[in-house]
Amino acid sequence: MDSLTQAALGAAVGGAVLGRRLGRKAVLLGALLGTLPDLDVVLDYGDAVANVTEHRGVSHSLFVLTGLASLLALLFQRFAPIRNISLGHWWTFFVLCLVSHPLLDALTTYGTQLWWPLDAGPSAYPIVFIIDPLYTLALLGGLLAALVGPRVRRACVWGLALSCSYLLFAAGAKLTVEQRLAPALAARGLASAPRLVQPTPFNTLVWRATVIDGDDHYEALVGLFDGAAPPSLERYRRGAEWQPLALSHPRGERLAWFAGPFLRYEVRDHQGQETLIATDLRLGFPGFHPFAFTLATREGGTWQPVLVSEQLASPYQANGDRRQALARLASRLWGPEPPLCTSHFVAAEWIVEAPSHC
Repeated sequence: MDSLTQAALGAAVGGAVLGRRLGRKAVLLGALLGTLPDLDVVLDYGDAVANVTEHRGVSHSLFVLTGLASLLALLFQRFAPIRNISLGHWWTFFVLCLVSHPLLDALTTYGTQLWWPLDAGPSAYPIVFIIDPLYTLALLGGLLAALVGPRVRRACVWGLALSCSYLLFAAGAKLTVEQRLAPALAARGLASAPRLVQPTPFNTLVWRATVIDGDDHYEALVGLFDGAAPPSLERYRRGAEWQPLALSHPRGERLAWFAGPFLRYEVRDHQGQETLIATDLRLGFPGFHPFAFTLATREGGTWQPVLVSEQLASPYQANGDRRQALARLASRLWGPEPPLCTSHFVAAEWIVEAPSHC
């Protein structure tokens, strides 16, 4: 999640745990702790693939953060003792303020490496977009009441209760969408295909489903207010013929570890060279995928891994721009019409099948 939301969550947790004993100081210290794990963004791991896949790693590990919380609790108990705050209170405060950050990140598309250093890959159960105004406002409302009112702990608890209720709503919405999507996938023989169901930007009313089937991937938008309208699937090429080449290089392996099967591969000219590029299909939607990475270049008839991977912008936006896409998405929130046809934003050579209404 964004830094503002993480600070608000840490502040609300801090106020709920120690607001009665520390007052508004618990809110301020909680906000600082809530943003602490994201300081890893200042680290440069050497290239674009490493920077994306290493983020939310060591600094988001439950093991590391629990150890850090224990150390901080001991230090505060030793050097900043407060009569009515025990070591157990300090430990609970620091643990909850710190680990709430990666636990919330785990509810977004990219998830987080909760079990680092175990090589388990990112843990993700996406029920909220990386920026969700309603979730953030629920927390900020409680914090505002805590900062101006006399009952710090009570206000923070109410903010957490409202924000957690929103997460429960989002989880229920995801289950509803998955149930509506199941018959459409079964009709295509995709019942057991790898899939990712996630909310579209800034809301939990319209959800995007991405399904992988060999050389193809399917996209569908399903809204809570779609009524009886069945989900329509758009089918795209995935460039799977380039996957073995990508996986033969360390950066390709790392991306596959990070994104699973949700990658598209292509070869295109980049700076005058034939370049193998992998695009993460999870974030954004067709035509607007922000994470595409160079992996290898063809030199003298053979493929060589790039020395430093670059992150590239998507070139397939000839039929529209982000503003137009977001406007269509906003009009899609309250029902199936007008449809948001993602194929409008994708180069024709990547489209295998678009619904008739597109």
